[in-house]
Amino acid sequence: MEMNTVFLSINSNLLMFLNESYPPLQSSVSVFCGCRRNPNACHRLSARFSSLAAVTATVTEEDSRQAPSKSVARRLILLRHAKSSWDNPSLRDHDRPLSKAGKADAAQVSQKLLQLGWIPQLILSSDATRTRETLNIMQEQVADLLNSEVHFIPSFYSIAAMDGQTAEHLQQAICRYSSDKILTVMCMGHNRGWEEAASMFTGATVELKPCNAALLEATGKSWEEAFVLAGLGGWKLQGVVKPNDDL
Repeated sequence: MEMNTVFLSINSNLLMFLNESYPPLQSSVSVFCGCRRNPNACHRLSARFSSLAAVTATVTEEDSRQAPSKSVARRLILLRHAKSSWDNPSLRDHDRPLSKAGKADAAQVSQKLLQLGWIPQLILSSDATRTRETLNIMQEQVADLLNSEVHFIPSFYSIAAMDGQTAEHLQQAICRYSSDKILTVMCMGHNRGWEEAASMFTGATVELKPCNAALLEATGKSWEEAFVLAGLGGWKLQGVVKPNDDL
């Protein structure tokens, strides 16, 4: 198949890969813009965006045809799992199931996402029991979620406990698993990482209680471009969906 080399100019002096192959999901940056926990690390991560030099990406003609010709809105849902049960102290934290209240909350949030039209085409989730059960209940309530592509990522469980590393990890995972045709992605996981990621992406202090979903939006021809153009704090926070709040 004939290969074309495509160049993308960003902010007149920034070029990046359109279809970059990402390395293994690793992260070493500690940053939480919303709470300003580590401003020095925040500056280091910001520098990574601005220091990208002229690079090229080779894509197939088929990939070029599939990619949007114009920038489009790309929507990211950061959903914390529903409330879990502590009734069985012998269970590992990873294996704790949802509580009765958590199951009810998961059902409500799925309906609200449906009403808002925020149904993800791609779902990336922690493999912990409580996130799996949250997703199962949401799929039972909203049949459209059964059509979503789903990947369970074990590192989503562990990375959330590491100060400030979740945002970059999520960005790498989204760019790895998504295609340019996918416009809405939902990442399901845990605090404190999910709050930190939402705060870093938007530049606001975002609080995510159990089964809260932060709705973020940026634009780009690809997910890679959306992350680069938005940079730190550039994602628009469209709202936080909560089980018991009115829309």
